Amino acid sequence: MSETTEQRNSDETAEAVEPAAARGPFGLVGGVIKTARPRQWVKNVLVFAAPFFAFSKSTDRTGLLIDAIIAFVAFSLTASSVYLINDAIDVEADRAHPTKRNRPIAAGIVPVPLAYGAAVVFFLAGLGVSFLASWQLAVVLGVYEAVQLGYCFGLKHQPVVDLAIVGSGFLMRSIAGGVAGGIALSQWFLLVTAFGSLFMVAGKRYAEIMLFERTGAKIRSSLKKYSASYLRFVWATSAAILIMSYCLWAFEIRQTEHNSVWALISMVPFLVAVLRYAVDVDGGIAGEPEEIALKDRILQVLGASWVIILFLAFYL
Repeated sequence: MSETTEQRNSDETAEAVEPAAARGPFGLVGGVIKTARPRQWVKNVLVFAAPFFAFSKSTDRTGLLIDAIIAFVAFSLTASSVYLINDAIDVEADRAHPTKRNRPIAAGIVPVPLAYGAAVVFFLAGLGVSFLASWQLAVVLGVYEAVQLGYCFGLKHQPVVDLAIVGSGFLMRSIAGGVAGGIALSQWFLLVTAFGSLFMVAGKRYAEIMLFERTGAKIRSSLKKYSASYLRFVWATSAAILIMSYCLWAFEIRQTEHNSVWALISMVPFLVAVLRYAVDVDGGIAGEPEEIALKDRILQVLGASWVIILFLAFYL
């Protein structure tokens, strides 16, 4: 037997042994946690948006903060249950993808039945936590889970509908923070959240199209019905409505918060941040929005500046 053949056999043996070793108790737990995608919990900070804007007028600030934290934990657990189910359903497609094949379920580290069982546990845990804040929060989580399950079991393959469903997930996060604390949500706040979500989702799909064109990676059936130019139209339109809605919201904030000029100043970092993110979208590298948020230092500075300016608008 040649050295090349021996090396190939050795590599194949190592590949076979590695997943088996990874299926041990610690490997399974680690795989389930990785599939739950705790890195994507950064999306759930949206539940703090409504409490942040209502904090200055709240008569029970401690209670409002506790409710927001409960909403964050509950939504994180519920969202993780959806990730587990989604990866379990897409296991075959993920194995044909250049990067998704490394996900624990696709790699054979986490068995599909275990993923479904873990998803049920995560959802029930999230639902149980939500009742610590309010039953309305539990209703929002139930609706979110139902909509996302519809997405996982078929609606993801329907063009335009898939964009709306994924975008609605971000909107429900904002609503969850409001209902947890009993906060009346501004119409402009909801519009900013809705079109900001659509902007990010269309950018994510655009990045997937670009990946397909560069590598020939297998893509979901709904994406085959999109063109790159159509997705560019969607995210450009969403960005325009997002910016307009935020400007109108900033004027509303100025009127309700002691005629504060800081609300108007906040439009500057917000606009620059949107345009900065649009650069990533245009480059086809916005496939994972949370990765951009965690790695783009300029975007982080703009986001921090925006929060500080809004803080001055509400609390100065």
